[in-house]
Amino acid sequence: MVGALNDALGTILKENDRSIILGEDVGKDGGVFRVTDGLQERFGPRRVVDTPLAESVIIGASIGMALGGMRPMPEIQFAGFMYMGFDQLINHAARYRSRTRSKHTVPMVVRTPVSGGVRTLEHHSDSPEAYYSHIGGLIVVEPSNPYDAKGLLIRASRLDDPVVFLEPTKLYRLFKQEVPEEPYEVPIGKAGIVSEGDKLTVVTYGTMVPIVKDVVSKKGVSADIIDLRTINPIDEKTIIDSAKKTGRVVIVHEAELSFGVGAEIAARIAEKAIFELSAPVVRVGSPSFPYPFPGYEQYYVPNAAKISKAIDRVLQA
Repeated sequence: MVGALNDALGTILKENDRSIILGEDVGKDGGVFRVTDGLQERFGPRRVVDTPLAESVIIGASIGMALGGMRPMPEIQFAGFMYMGFDQLINHAARYRSRTRSKHTVPMVVRTPVSGGVRTLEHHSDSPEAYYSHIGGLIVVEPSNPYDAKGLLIRASRLDDPVVFLEPTKLYRLFKQEVPEEPYEVPIGKAGIVSEGDKLTVVTYGTMVPIVKDVVSKKGVSADIIDLRTINPIDEKTIIDSAKKTGRVVIVHEAELSFGVGAEIAARIAEKAIFELSAPVVRVGSPSFPYPFPGYEQYYVPNAAKISKAIDRVLQA
C-alpha cells in the first residue's frame, strides 16, 4: 500500500501544480512510513514541505491554503496526534462550505496512519474514524488494499471538500497487489464487494478486511463481505440490500465498539431491514479502553477467533 499511495501522490502533484504536501519529515526523510519517499526530489521543497512538529499548525495552514486556492495534502504522522488539530477540522475545515453558503470550500486531504496490530504505543494505534464521521462536512475514507488506496486518494484529491484519509498502519506492507500505472479513481461513498454469498453479510473495513476474508474462507460460509472503503458518507444501499438478501449480519471493525461505526450500521439495518432479518445483528470491535501497551494488543484488537465466534452466533440464531 505504501507504493500505491506514493504513486497516487506523485500523480496528484504532477497533474495539478496547486497541490502541495506538508507535514513532519515528509520531504527529506520521505515520511515516517516512507509514503512520500522521493517526492521532494521530484517536485521540490516548495511542493513537498517539511514542517515543525505542530499538528494544529499543519492543519490550520492547510485550511488557509485551501481557502486561498491551493489543494494541500497534510500528513499527520499518527492519528493519535491529530487531535491537536481537531478544533481546526471541526470548526473550520468542516464548516466553511455551509458557513459561506458554498461561496468558499476547503479542498484538502488530511492523511494519517491509523489502527494497531504492529506493537506500537498508545497514540500510535488509534482508530478515530467515528469521531470524524460524526462531523458533518468531513468525508472519511479508509482503504484496505493498494488498488483502492491509490484510486481513493486520487479521487479525494479532486474533491472540493475536506477529506480525512485514514491509512491502516498494519496494511502498509502486509501484502502486495498489482496496481495500474495510469491514474484511476475509486468512487468515494461506494463500498467494495469483496465476496458474494447468500447465508451471511459481513460489513467491515480497514485492517479487518483481510482477517474477515480468511475467516469466512476457512469456515466455508457463503457470505457477502462488504468493505466500506468510505466511512462517511456510508454506502447504506449496499448494506441494506445485502442485509435483506442474507437476513444475517456481522459487523467487524478494529475501533472501540461503543458509539462506533458498527453501532451506526446496526441502527440503519434495524430501521430499514429488521423484518427481513433472521437473527439479531452482531458487532465485533475493541473494548472501550485506551489502546494497550505492546504485548497486550492481542487481547484488545479483534482477531480471527472472535470473528469466527460471532459468525457462528449469527448463523445458529
